[in-house]
Amino acid sequence: MTRPTITYFSDVLCIWSYISQIRLDELASEYGDRIAIDEKFVSVFADARTKTHATWKDKGGYAAMNALFQKLSKKYPHISVHPDVWTVTQPTTSTVVHQVLKAVQAVEGADSQTAYADTIAAKAVRGFREAFFAQALDVSNWQVQADLIAELGLEPDAVETKLRSGEAAALLDADLKQVGELHVSGSPTFVMNDGRQTLFGNVGYKLIKANVEELFRTNSGDNASWC
Repeated sequence: MTRPTITYFSDVLCIWSYISQIRLDELASEYGDRIAIDEKFVSVFADARTKTHATWKDKGGYAAMNALFQKLSKKYPHISVHPDVWTVTQPTTSTVVHQVLKAVQAVEGADSQTAYADTIAAKAVRGFREAFFAQALDVSNWQVQADLIAELGLEPDAVETKLRSGEAAALLDADLKQVGELHVSGSPTFVMNDGRQTLFGNVGYKLIKANVEELFRTNSGDNASWC
């Protein structure tokens, strides 16, 4: 039976993708090598400051934005939100962050023997999210990125080479093309079954799991038509 692929689109600066990360990790833990997880990016915060200012200027500004995030951190205690997120620390763009993460994926390379949760690429995504939301670090800044990369055990120069060569930009562009082809609405989005099953937004784990189980039924041939 073909191993089903779950493609996960997110923006590292999106609070909902930060909340949803635990669900992706739980999928990896529960299903192990029975599924493949393909992590991709959608740049919701490509022009982060313009987007956040326009969204929140009539709602109380960045203080109100952070206050909402603090409420969410109480509702979802597996996340932590620093009081300086957006009130003080305001990244310029998520696009360069995504390029760095694609560069990390390229440096690591495809390794079918490594479980998703243990890949450096997966750890990098988690690390960058937590660096912004929990520590209020400006992850759009190269020096911050280089420090985080080094903490993962990678050489920043190796990642920078992928950035300077344009390889990381090309990989991100491929992600963004799939955003259009698969009609991905935003962050986070789970896509399965060649785009036939799409779950967008703050979707609970039980619903995600039900969709994964449906993939196994479909692949096993147990897909009798209701027509």
